Amino acid sequence: MVTGLLSMMFSIIQRDSTIAEFVILLCFIMSFICSVFMLPRIMIISKRKRLYDDLNARKCHSAAISRLGGLVFIPSVLIAFSFSTAFFFFISFPLNSTLAGNALQELLFLLTGSLFLYLVGVKDDLIGVRYRKKFIAQFFVAALFPMAGLYINNLYGLFGVYEIPVLIGIPFTIVLVVFVTNAINLIDGIDGLAGGMALVAFITFGILYILKGEWIYSMLAFAFVGCLLPFLYYNVFGSAFRGSKLFMGDSGSLSLGYMLSFFAVKYVMYIPGEGMDGYCLIIPFSLLFVPVFDALRVMVVRAFQSHPLFLADRNHIHHKCLDAGLNHLQATCLLIGYAIVMLIVNIGLFRIFNLNILFILNMLVAICINYLLDIRIRYIRKVHDFDFSGVSVPEIKE
Repeated sequence: MVTGLLSMMFSIIQRDSTIAEFVILLCFIMSFICSVFMLPRIMIISKRKRLYDDLNARKCHSAAISRLGGLVFIPSVLIAFSFSTAFFFFISFPLNSTLAGNALQELLFLLTGSLFLYLVGVKDDLIGVRYRKKFIAQFFVAALFPMAGLYINNLYGLFGVYEIPVLIGIPFTIVLVVFVTNAINLIDGIDGLAGGMALVAFITFGILYILKGEWIYSMLAFAFVGCLLPFLYYNVFGSAFRGSKLFMGDSGSLSLGYMLSFFAVKYVMYIPGEGMDGYCLIIPFSLLFVPVFDALRVMVVRAFQSHPLFLADRNHIHHKCLDAGLNHLQATCLLIGYAIVMLIVNIGLFRIFNLNILFILNMLVAICINYLLDIRIRYIRKVHDFDFSGVSVPEIKE
């Protein structure tokens, strides 16, 4: 009897897992189709209405290119995710009960914040929004995380810190969400970089939540994978002269940054009884390290040089890669490859070194890479007598 009961339970779990994987695939495919359907129409509208990205000395392109590609992200994800979630209910999937608890609260607050920030990004792409107003909007949507019960409450020994009091964890989380959101926004400077970084992160988070059995979050992650793939095709391989190239704009980069912040905070948050350890911190840290470190480094350099923190320049790592002689695709592949290698190495070394040593090693490697790029740039300038310095432009969007 016991053997029969165990066999029945195993078959149910196996069936449920198969259904969950099917619904995740359905969510991915629907988001992909929505993105494929909408992107060409956005290019047509942009051409008719002449809705193109501004040109200036700091930009890395010289042709008229629409910056409205990110308009498809949130609509594609919401359509796919809503239908797939409804499909859960339709087939009476057992994990629907999780939506009655924390998941429903988290997703509703996430929906509110993502839609609000998406609309701010759309307005900025169309008519412009002052960076102070964008910061206010970002702090507002970041504050929704603690309201949903999500905040960083443990650093797992990083800097010797473990459990974090609520009064410290909540404001720390809000500031971190705003910073990560802006870091993704600021690294969106060359073809495929921000989208490629986000793609790797969403795939990783999607797999992690499958392993944890939290299918609803894996659906959300793979919905973003689905909408990003068609965009990256147009962004990387599209031709500006044929009108088939797109940028994601603030509507896209802010949405990606906010969603990645959500996945990172949720994955890091310590929940008693779940056997969580430093892996919960090292994986999001590795996925977001390149854009976050670059944004932090640029801000520190500007502060030391007494420059306004939000006066755009060509000091970002993707600008350095271009100035060092790489083209857009080479620079993008190099930086995304660097992020992937760092993720794999950090996971492999975690059982050998503690978090603090890994943190120091990552910082040293990043500093060395920037230093080597600076040496290469100085050599090119000396040999070819060429100056790559651009004219600073007073805008937050890099």
